[in-house]
Amino acid sequence: MDELLKASAAQHHNLCPRQVLGVRAGLLAGLLLDLPLPQSDKRLIAISETDGCFIDGLIAATGCYVGRRTLRIEDYGKTAAAFVDTLTERAVRIHPKISARDGAWDYAPSARNKWEAQLIGYQHIPDELLFHWQWVELTIPVKQIVGQAGRRAECEICGEEIINQREVICEGAVVCRSCAGDSYCRSIQIATSPHAA
Repeated sequence: MDELLKASAAQHHNLCPRQVLGVRAGLLAGLLLDLPLPQSDKRLIAISETDGCFIDGLIAATGCYVGRRTLRIEDYGKTAAAFVDTLTERAVRIHPKISARDGAWDYAPSARNKWEAQLIGYQHIPDELLFHWQWVELTIPVKQIVGQAGRRAECEICGEEIINQREVICEGAVVCRSCAGDSYCRSIQIATSPHAA
């Protein structure tokens, strides 16, 4: 675990309690799914329910990365993640127990403050006292989550390229999710200065 925490801290520029939770959750997922981690292949997919520090720990422990298409972020604002074995389709969701915050003091009695108690304590609390875990079934098939690398389509409305099987059929037309009404942004008009380059 020490090496994984160092790797996480290197990406994050320091070590914090949520990174420890990310490393520990990733290691527990490997244990529960009987997968060697960090992975060198793409068998495990992690779906994090938050962004930030927790993910740095998950990455270090699992070898799941956005760029390898093995890490997804569904930001529900929860320090939690689901881990999916793409071969067996078994999935487990893991999140820390709220009681672990106060329980951290029992594993770091010399800590100077709550943050330090969590940083140290989270490294030593047994899994069953630190986490809840539950076997889950995905609501979207794993093949749909992964998509098909290299597949390309062109949106019939905006003309932009859509990759990895993310196109949708809307009234018989192949369109991107944005043109289908599922967009995180919208176009606006900005007045430009006549002197703009």
